[in-house]
Amino acid sequence: MHRRTFILNAAAAVAATAVRAAPGQKGHIATNTYPWGTFARREGKKYPPHGDELLGAIASAGIDGYEASFLKPEEFDGLGARLRAYGLEMRSLYVNSTLHDAAQADASIESVLAVARRAAELGTRIVVTNPSPIKWGGPENKTDEQLIFQGRALDRLGAELRKLGMVLAYHNHDIELRHGAREFHHMLTATDPEYVKFCLDAHWVFRGCGDSQVALFDVIEHYGDRIVELHLRQSIGGKWSEVFTAEGDIDYARLAEWLKGRGLRPQLSLEQAVEKGSPETMDAVAAHKVSVGNARRLFAGA
Repeated sequence: MHRRTFILNAAAAVAATAVRAAPGQKGHIATNTYPWGTFARREGKKYPPHGDELLGAIASAGIDGYEASFLKPEEFDGLGARLRAYGLEMRSLYVNSTLHDAAQADASIESVLAVARRAAELGTRIVVTNPSPIKWGGPENKTDEQLIFQGRALDRLGAELRKLGMVLAYHNHDIELRHGAREFHHMLTATDPEYVKFCLDAHWVFRGCGDSQVALFDVIEHYGDRIVELHLRQSIGGKWSEVFTAEGDIDYARLAEWLKGRGLRPQLSLEQAVEKGSPETMDAVAAHKVSVGNARRLFAGA
């Protein structure tokens, strides 16, 4: 094996495990920016993307990491200095992709790679992607041919990210669980586990399967060994709760024990958003302070 190939493969392997804290150490907990947007809309304000107000709020909540969604490489201009100023790391990022359409897949893959190259300079090692639906919020479903093409494109993207010393993590929302969850399952059965890992968003699986913990824990049994990142969101009575807790519709204590029992310590990213019907007793910073404290206790040593 050529020395460069060995180094890149080793870096990619480390990327899948480097996010884990050693037992006894304080676990690194990040936040995705999506929930901050939901709180901001409720509070009648806006957080400019990657700006000082948002980064300062995240840091003041006691959170360690920043997992943002990116559209283009230019968004990284000046971001490294701002992250350092607030003591935040960016071990992972989120990016959408369009991979089911042969006319768009090549450009989408290159767009993700352009973002990833800039992110790698800041120490990012996990690239979370959700292959976009045909139309966001629409009833359209991908054909079998499109799903097959998308799976192959995910492998291509994962292989290219591996060359950068990065790991690709597949992420789903509820739409991929329609029609027997055929899109979700194909993305995790037809792709190469070496190139495509799994970002488990437990609540989207739960909701997409009709609020079913049976379905959630079956998914974990099938694909748990590919989990490199865990998005944390809880609900009570079917509505997203204001803060993340172990108790609620999802038995996160059981999930934490399942991971611990298998020696898995994925990157943890809070995504405790609010929606219509969520309690309204705290602002974004106060709610995230409670959420990160609960997550640390639940995933102690994670």
